Amino acid sequence: MNKRVQVAKYLFFDLLAAAASWVLFYSYRKLYIEPQHFGTEVPLEFTSRFFLGLIFIPAFWLLFYYITGYYSNIYRKSRLLELGQTFLTSLIGVIIIFFTLILDDVIGSYKNYYSLFFTLFGLHFSLTYLFRFIQTNRIVRRIHRREFGFNTLLIGGDEKALQIYQELNTQIRPAGYRFIGFLSLEERSSYPLEQHLPRLGSTKDLSEVIKKNDFEEVIIAIESTQHELLSSILTPLQNRTLTIWGIPDLFDLLSGNTKTSVIYSSPLFKISNGIMPAWQANLKRLFDVSFSIIAIILFLPVYLIVSIWIKLESKGPILYKQERIGKFGKPFTIYKFRTMVDDAETNGPELSSHNDKRITRLGQFLRRTHLDEIPQFYNVIIGEMSLVGPRPERQYFIDQIVKEAPHYTHLHKIRPGITSWGQVKYGYASDLEEMLQRLPYDLVYLRNISLYIDFKILIYTIIACFKGDGK
Repeated sequence: MNKRVQVAKYLFFDLLAAAASWVLFYSYRKLYIEPQHFGTEVPLEFTSRFFLGLIFIPAFWLLFYYITGYYSNIYRKSRLLELGQTFLTSLIGVIIIFFTLILDDVIGSYKNYYSLFFTLFGLHFSLTYLFRFIQTNRIVRRIHRREFGFNTLLIGGDEKALQIYQELNTQIRPAGYRFIGFLSLEERSSYPLEQHLPRLGSTKDLSEVIKKNDFEEVIIAIESTQHELLSSILTPLQNRTLTIWGIPDLFDLLSGNTKTSVIYSSPLFKISNGIMPAWQANLKRLFDVSFSIIAIILFLPVYLIVSIWIKLESKGPILYKQERIGKFGKPFTIYKFRTMVDDAETNGPELSSHNDKRITRLGQFLRRTHLDEIPQFYNVIIGEMSLVGPRPERQYFIDQIVKEAPHYTHLHKIRPGITSWGQVKYGYASDLEEMLQRLPYDLVYLRNISLYIDFKILIYTIIACFKGDGK
């Protein structure tokens, strides 16, 4: 099944449910509520207010569902959890609509408000969940019939891995794992699992195997005595769009560290690959795009003045383009106002220092005020960057950093940012040592990422821009 097609179906039916519930609610209000106020029948006329509602209310619902993360993982939905989620989002959304659009309606009695509220809620929730249940039930049934599944890599070739494979492959209601192969933890002459699955290599080949195969899920099935290998396994996995599952040992079960909602499957627990809750991540993305569009419009005069100034001061392009490494290690092209002389790196990649002669006079001002970064609002809009996140680096310097700090690659779990906590503290790094000094701040940000932290970093960045104390 094509994921985009399935998401489009959910979007279409959510839109249809929102529009239909609004039409029925409007008709109910005209035919049953307003006559109680006027004392006579009211003709069912579809006014401009009705058509405005028909446009904006369904749009509101889709935006609300997106923010709450409903469309983020359509193939792993629980019908019971979906019932609760639909009920809660419908209730909150109807409360918002009621207090913004309906509270000033003409009514015959205050009891009509209760009638209006519960009618809108009942219509919207019933229609929305009906369409969602049909869609989700169809997907779940196809998974249970093994018509559809997720390409899965099994890590571990010992008895525990074999047991998990057999349990998942013979269960009454399959969970959708389509095993492609396994990776062993060490080199041996034989493995219990190789009679059932092809061996793709060892954990040393993990990054290369992931690149070559279209895996969607990974199950880590290792013995309790092999837990010291977890860090080396998780580091390359958590920098990719993969769902990772682990097998709880006795300590995990007794300490309450594992949670699962699957009844028929083996007791796997999900190793979170997400940093923020879905609603916060979506709200962060929505804020990034909105803020960037507004910023581009407001900065248009600055773009024009700086562009002319750059051309007058030195020859070369106005914008400086460079390949950086972004989310999940994917390369992208970053854009900045040129602050150095043309062909500043003819001798290869080189970091700039405070008294770097390659930096132009205008470039020094742009760097102090961080105005050289404003073309990156375009990178934010197209989804390559965020307003706040670890600063993206070139692969050349990343290769040097990971020799000293292998955990640097954890920063690739999220989109890089125009500004970061490390940027606020250190500004531009002039050598590898300063990059390593900046790293702990970015790692702390990664562990504590939230919209609140983002706003604080943005405020400090704006203060730094006005003070001109960047470097």
